[in-house]
Amino acid sequence: MAGARRLGKYAEELGTTGGESGCPDIWGLENGDIAVIGRDLTDSYRTDLPGGVKIAPDERLVVIPRRTAVAAKADTPDA
Repeated sequence: MAGARRLGKYAEELGTTGGESGCPDIWGLENGDIAVIGRDLTDSYRTDLPGGVKIAPDERLVVIPRRTAVAAKADTPDA
C-alpha cells in the first residue's frame, strides 16, 4: 500500500483492538479510494440486507467500530 495514509487514529489509541494489536483501521489510498480493515461479517448480514443492496462475490461486508469512522472524519474530504 505504497502512498497510503491512515485516516483517523491508531486502533490502540481508540481502544478498539480488543487487547490485540492491529485492526480495525481506515486508509486513504494514493488513487483516492478508501481501504477499510475490519471484521468480515458478510455471512452474518447477507440475508438481512435492505432491499436493493447486494454483495458481489468479490466483495465483503466489513464492520468497524463507530469511533474508528468518527476518528477518520477529520481526515476525510467532504467532497
